[in-house]
Amino acid sequence: MAADNSEFEVVIVGGGAAGIATAASLHKREPSLKIAIIEPSGKHYYQPGWTMVGGGVFDSGQTVRDMASVMPDYVSWIRQSVTAFEPDTNEVVLADGSRVKYIFLVVAAGIKLDWDAVEGLSDTLGRNGVTSNYRFDLAPYTWQLVQELRSGRALFTQPPMPIKCAGAPQKAMYLSCSEWERRGVLSDIEVEFHNAGGVLFGVADYVPALMEYVARYGISLDLNERLTAVDGGAKTATFETENGSKTVDFDMLHVCPPQTAPDFIRSSPLAGEGGWVEVDQETLRHKRFDNIFALGDCCSAPNAKTAAAARKQAPIVATNLLAAILEKPLPSKYDGYGSCPLTVERGKIVLAEFGYRGKLLPSFPDWALDGRKPTRRAWVLKADILPKIYWEAMLKGREWLVKPGKLG
Repeated sequence: MAADNSEFEVVIVGGGAAGIATAASLHKREPSLKIAIIEPSGKHYYQPGWTMVGGGVFDSGQTVRDMASVMPDYVSWIRQSVTAFEPDTNEVVLADGSRVKYIFLVVAAGIKLDWDAVEGLSDTLGRNGVTSNYRFDLAPYTWQLVQELRSGRALFTQPPMPIKCAGAPQKAMYLSCSEWERRGVLSDIEVEFHNAGGVLFGVADYVPALMEYVARYGISLDLNERLTAVDGGAKTATFETENGSKTVDFDMLHVCPPQTAPDFIRSSPLAGEGGWVEVDQETLRHKRFDNIFALGDCCSAPNAKTAAAARKQAPIVATNLLAAILEKPLPSKYDGYGSCPLTVERGKIVLAEFGYRGKLLPSFPDWALDGRKPTRRAWVLKADILPKIYWEAMLKGREWLVKPGKLG
């Protein structure tokens, strides 16, 4: 649709999980709202499924649908990219130079995967044994490499935080090891986890269970090591460590790329520290512009950047935005909830659920599902239930288990 001189009550930047879920939550509460979603992509991806594609559990086709099939019919879809924000005039500037006016703005623009931040990585992705479950087209290559490898060295890397789904780099590793163990070749494969951070996982309650799998699979845990360069032809990876740099040979390399806020956000008036959209971590309202909210991976709230977080945030933004329209106090509070189903072996998951400052926020009582232990029930949740919740509930305003908490 044409964007020039268009004005909407609510403009949402981003048609991913957070953006569409917010539109659905708004429409559920106030169907008369004139809403636009600005989103250039023709495809919509269920990104949490890519770990399962890389582990040979899902087919990649299960994780993608045409954007037109998930874009709500009650919104105006503006299929363009945003290049700038002009909050003083309540306008968004698009790639073709046109502008969209808004009364309220919601920014749900995701995160930038900075593949070029690692020297040589972009040139070798998808070949020479170099892969990543962070891309739809590469996750099948991960599974191909896992199936082909019978001996040698497999490296798995994790960059500095924040990143999308902090557990995904090690999920790939555990599922790979589980397959190698099943085939009886794990003892012939050296598995190394090179993590730029100083701990295996940021919430201590889940570390004991994870360390049991590190020991079971014979994984070398290399902390405070950041991937800086890859030479695909030579099959070497270079890391910056506390004692300088080191270069390691590999037969398979799974990379999690460094990640930042999108460029057009970092250079905008909306950005705060680190380039993220600067919001109050409880209300998700911008700290300087009262008619702007943000959620999902692009916002500054110090929560884990996961689809589960966006699912919890969407109704909070919706209720708070509607209160702002009526010039009433904002009613809803975000507690930092995020979830990371850690696939420790095929058929079992450690279901990490936590909020701000690492507080455990389980959705189920321990007798039903203790997230600190690997369980089959958590695997069924991840493999069978959560995809249905995503496509049929989250994107359609059905807010199961995510009722907004109250402020005060």
